Amino acid sequence: MKPQIINETSRLKSVILGVANSNGGEPDLEDAYDPKSIKHIKEGTYPEEKDMVEEIEAVAFILKKHNVEVFRPQVIKGYNQIFSRDIGFVIDNKFVFANILPDREKEIEAIDFVLDTIDDDQKIKLPEQCHIEGGDVMPHGDYIFVGTYRGEDYSSFITARTNVEAVDELQKLFPQKTVKSFNLRKSNTDPKSNALHLDCCFQPIGDNFAIIHKHGFLEEEEYNWLVNLYGKDQVFEIDAQEMYDMNSNIFSISEKVVISDVYFKRLNAWLTSKGIQVETVDYREIAKQEGLLRCSTLPLIRE
Repeated sequence: MKPQIINETSRLKSVILGVANSNGGEPDLEDAYDPKSIKHIKEGTYPEEKDMVEEIEAVAFILKKHNVEVFRPQVIKGYNQIFSRDIGFVIDNKFVFANILPDREKEIEAIDFVLDTIDDDQKIKLPEQCHIEGGDVMPHGDYIFVGTYRGEDYSSFITARTNVEAVDELQKLFPQKTVKSFNLRKSNTDPKSNALHLDCCFQPIGDNFAIIHKHGFLEEEEYNWLVNLYGKDQVFEIDAQEMYDMNSNIFSISEKVVISDVYFKRLNAWLTSKGIQVETVDYREIAKQEGLLRCSTLPLIRE
């Protein structure tokens, strides 16, 4: 396989979609990785496996309907493998292994059968001190957008997944690109004040549109930079509730086709008004783990 990704919206040819089978059930409170999961564990509303399997298989159906080659991780018994985006990402023709939470390293092994088809000189492993997850990384032509957290208290946040060392390393690895980082708002306790990854508060859509949540960004000038890049009329602004519901975490099959949650009525109407076809699924149960459609997918090839 020859991976190739230069942006978020070109025609998708090949993707790894996570699996929800044998996901280990409800974790202990101390083992939860984000405030939204913690909230649902406490309230007794954590999602059940059968519901999540149904939701993610609906995504697989839509991808195949649009002639996308879909790979699925090998199932590890009792292990959460829904969010394949976290474990790696492609920039240009390079597959970059994410340095993720240590408890999740088995997820990489489950896609070895795909990675083994990629030439070794097209695979990159970052230095150990570089923390990064795919939800924070967005190739955008001559740019690489990267969500990070620059605070000195980085280590105190379970929700801070990409550090400045990783941002600097990406710039060294891709000197022909401009790596533009964004300082994101983090909270271990309040899911409405936590941008777990960049795709939880921002995403490019179509030819030149974007979804954005202003208060996901700690630096207003960085939010303004993005709005100015697209133009205010091209940006769909979401509020704290819509960010919590994961409105910015939909997924593009092409510039003209996206997969969205049927629950996102306002967003889906806006997308349709811009000439974008919206394929809908119900992803309310998977969303309880603070991830949605982009989080579930790891694109390998876009035309």
